[in-house]
Amino acid sequence: MTSLSAVIPVAGLGTRSLPASKSVPKEMLPVFDRPIIQYIVEEAVTSGAKNIVLVTSRGKSIIEDHFDIAPDLEATLKRANKNDLYKLVHDLSRMTAVQTVRQKEALGLGHAVWMAKNLIQTSPFGVMLGDDLVEAKVPGLQQLLEKSKSLKKDVSEIGVVMLTEVPDSEVSKYGICELDPKEPGRILRCIEKPKPSDTKSRSAILGRYLLPRDIFEILEKQKPGNLGEIQLTDALNVLAEQGRLYGCYLQGLRFDAGDRLGFLRANLHYYLKSPLKSDVQNLLKEFMA
Repeated sequence: MTSLSAVIPVAGLGTRSLPASKSVPKEMLPVFDRPIIQYIVEEAVTSGAKNIVLVTSRGKSIIEDHFDIAPDLEATLKRANKNDLYKLVHDLSRMTAVQTVRQKEALGLGHAVWMAKNLIQTSPFGVMLGDDLVEAKVPGLQQLLEKSKSLKKDVSEIGVVMLTEVPDSEVSKYGICELDPKEPGRILRCIEKPKPSDTKSRSAILGRYLLPRDIFEILEKQKPGNLGEIQLTDALNVLAEQGRLYGCYLQGLRFDAGDRLGFLRANLHYYLKSPLKSDVQNLLKEFMA
């Protein structure tokens, strides 16, 4: 397979994180010691992605800057013999190639992915949502790659999406997939944010996708939905109807860092994995008291 590319849509307004995201993109809000977007890019790189495409919007240039070289900062850290910090900053800016394209109108996730078409030459390629954190022994995107290879099909022609089971109360928050009982893993239908009564399935799509390059052609022909947006779930349903879409259930943890409680859960998780663990535990006991 040719080198992997990953598209990370970060053009959203971040309304769930307001007012914190009014002037700072939600993707740049810190979880422990780094912004949310850095975890996503690190997962992509660990999974083998050589090219990262950020789909941005007005006011999001700070995200691109985060992955750029900062000569003055590096020089200052070096002069101060802050070698550990210097290495962190140096390695971050040289981690991978990052390109950007702007989504000038908020026309949906499908439209955001479509905006990357001229920068993606590989098939399949990854799509990773910029506020979904995955903590797993095997990185989330890599899980999709391994699932794709295990299917014994042409990996450039099929799609694989990350799934998890959700309770009835959360069905309407996600794209839901109905799976083929005769062929484990194959998806028969994708429905964008249905009512629980509309489907028996509780298999929800998380923010990780491995898609064939012809998804761009599907998105280009796709008509907007009720809200005037191009939904990625509708394009996935076309792949499902063609027998080319499969599901991979997440092996690990997922944090919706765009949600207030999810953001807190992510921070607690990573703080409790850090050298500050005992201090954080004591602080929590203090608050609970």
